[in-house]
Amino acid sequence: MLDLFGGTVAGLALMGAAAMVIGYSKTALGGLAVVSVAIFATVLPAKQSTAAILAVLIVGDLVAVWHYRHDADWALIRRLLPAVVPGLAVGSLFLGLVGDETLRRSIGGVLLVLLLLQLWVRWRAAGVANDNHQHPAAAWGAGTAAGFATMTANAAGPVMTLYLSASGIDKRRFVGTNAWFFLVVNLVKVPFSVGLGLLHLDDAARAGLLAPLVLLGGLLGYATVRRISQRGFDVAVLAASAVAAAALLLG
Repeated sequence: MLDLFGGTVAGLALMGAAAMVIGYSKTALGGLAVVSVAIFATVLPAKQSTAAILAVLIVGDLVAVWHYRHDADWALIRRLLPAVVPGLAVGSLFLGLVGDETLRRSIGGVLLVLLLLQLWVRWRAAGVANDNHQHPAAAWGAGTAAGFATMTANAAGPVMTLYLSASGIDKRRFVGTNAWFFLVVNLVKVPFSVGLGLLHLDDAARAGLLAPLVLLGGLLGYATVRRISQRGFDVAVLAASAVAAAALLLG
């Protein structure tokens, strides 16, 4: 069994913690999931980690969709989804061309750039709604960026945060829209990952073993989402994610 977790007890412990973080992020604050992306990319070879964490993310998506099944803004989702496919295609091409070390550093770079953008938009906009997100160019830009970021680094959460923050929707609809959007996108990514030879039955087995921890994290996230100090929690998440991204870049 340890072979599924990098062959060490430490790898098992780290992935178990990452699974709980994924569950929590899916039902509370999506930006936290980038810490799990960094953990998986540290325990496993970078390319292998993208498929390994995808299987676990889908488990988290299912948990989140169950809790927020009535809270999605489908108009926003329909606006974004057509543009995701080109981003997935470009991301798949990138994965097929680059080596493992380049991909590891690329994941770190993608995380840092997106986290800085997320921090900037929260500082400048502070949740103020506007109509920019309704422009087709904004939707296509966000969708394509999300597709590329999620295919190469499973790190499209900050892109969605930028786009949804501009829409000004309330917290519950924000989380519900995220949940449904990423369930659809991550399921679409499965054939891309299989075609690249990255996703295997071992990844499904690993996700099954980690599923109870994902569920536990999801329950904790759902129980606390109404009590979150948004500003303080966001700052802590961004700081932790920046450290994780820096570790990938420098490691």
